[in-house]
Amino acid sequence: MMNREENKTGEKFRMKRKEFDYYIFIDYSESLIGYTIIEKSKIRDLLPKISKLAHYKEIVHKKPYLAAIRKRFEREEITKFLMKWKIRNMKENIEIFSDVLEFVKRNDNCAIFVSVDNNQYKSFLKLFEVFPHKENVEVSQESCLRKGSIECRLSYIIDNLLNIKRTKNA
Repeated sequence: MMNREENKTGEKFRMKRKEFDYYIFIDYSESLIGYTIIEKSKIRDLLPKISKLAHYKEIVHKKPYLAAIRKRFEREEITKFLMKWKIRNMKENIEIFSDVLEFVKRNDNCAIFVSVDNNQYKSFLKLFEVFPHKENVEVSQESCLRKGSIECRLSYIIDNLLNIKRTKNA
């Protein structure tokens, strides 16, 4: 997400990170798909609460991790910081996509960042391409998120919510 430019000597330097009004993350886990929408104003309060979250695939001891994270979600009331979130069966992915596109349409004057799981990226882009309100929206694959960035850490919320729900149903 960092833009880079070169100065007169050819050295690269960091520019100010682009800020968005809303951050949307679409992810899936086995038979579930879901999304979270987070307002920019909530991020400062949310980041300390999600500092212990990690990408589920990278966790070695998955069962104790999920138990600890489930308790953290309840204790810290993390879902209250989310503007909107939803989890559905994978068969209902069109509902998830349409909710996200409807939100983009209602907020077409706002800068919006959308991160989509790599496996759902092409499907989402097909719908997004026919959508008229694209000027202020940046769509990115989940794998393109820079590790440790704010966007990457925020994407762990839906990743962990999906895995908590999946293991609860199992």
